Amino acid sequence: SFGVIADIQYADAEDGYDFGGYRRRYYRQSLNLLRDAVEAWATERPPLAFVLQLGDSIDGLNARSGEAEGALEQVLVVLGRLPVPVHHAWGNHEFYNFSRARLVHTGLNSRPAGAGPPAGDCQAYHFSPATRFRVVVLDAYDLSILGREPDSPRYRESLRLLQEKNPNDNLNSPAGLEEPRFVEFNGGFSQAQLDWFNEVLKFSDEHQEKVVVMGHLPIHPDASDRVCLAWNYEDALSVIHSHQCVVCFLAGHLHDGGYCLDSHGVHHLTLEGVIETPPESNAFGTIYVYEDKMILKGRGRISERVMHF
Repeated sequence: SFGVIADIQYADAEDGYDFGGYRRRYYRQSLNLLRDAVEAWATERPPLAFVLQLGDSIDGLNARSGEAEGALEQVLVVLGRLPVPVHHAWGNHEFYNFSRARLVHTGLNSRPAGAGPPAGDCQAYHFSPATRFRVVVLDAYDLSILGREPDSPRYRESLRLLQEKNPNDNLNSPAGLEEPRFVEFNGGFSQAQLDWFNEVLKFSDEHQEKVVVMGHLPIHPDASDRVCLAWNYEDALSVIHSHQCVVCFLAGHLHDGGYCLDSHGVHHLTLEGVIETPPESNAFGTIYVYEDKMILKGRGRISERVMHF
């Protein structure tokens, strides 16, 4: 079994609202909800094997108030009470606070040293917590203008793609776009990462493993709205669909959450965000893995779900 949580977005700030101005965000309270999640996970029997933190652990507000390091420290202290490893995806809010180069030297870097390809500063990696079971952590901002130096080749490549698809002055605005996912707060997967991902899944096919994939951005339109998808989600999907081993894709980013079972029998689960969860509720879960299914025991806004494979 393992824990799942997304979009904590902690900041030591009064409640606010989303960019639309009507969805309440409980910045300070989110740390308390994380504490409650950690306490609940710590009492699980048998104990959890690990926890997946699906990105946006602290909010972009921290960058404006100069609180980024302190806020991250508070989140990591709470997660550090868990007696098991926590695997982190990086989301857009991480990059509002830190450069990619800086994030590597924080507790959000859960990629093992010497993890091998993909090359460059891509954060993708995989691990096997049990026999014939593998988890792949994807880097959904490998293609992105967030967190990168403007003179880097990857930044220039990402900006070119973004401006090609989004003629708006404000690159965070999806207004009028045929493909509204091409906004600055999203990103995508480089070809190098997709090639690496394909090789990992090939290995898992050959060894008859079941694979769970996680990343900050959803990759299926039926488990997301049209805005919150990864830029080149179809490319990631086509890699997954060319193999037998993937049973589930876990994402955050869309605070409402989402779910679908796709045409190839892969479960796409987008977790509700802690940040928009009122203080009397919560938004985390535990996933129990069996030979032929996974059972999600959700808390608060996250509902129970049985995912057969």
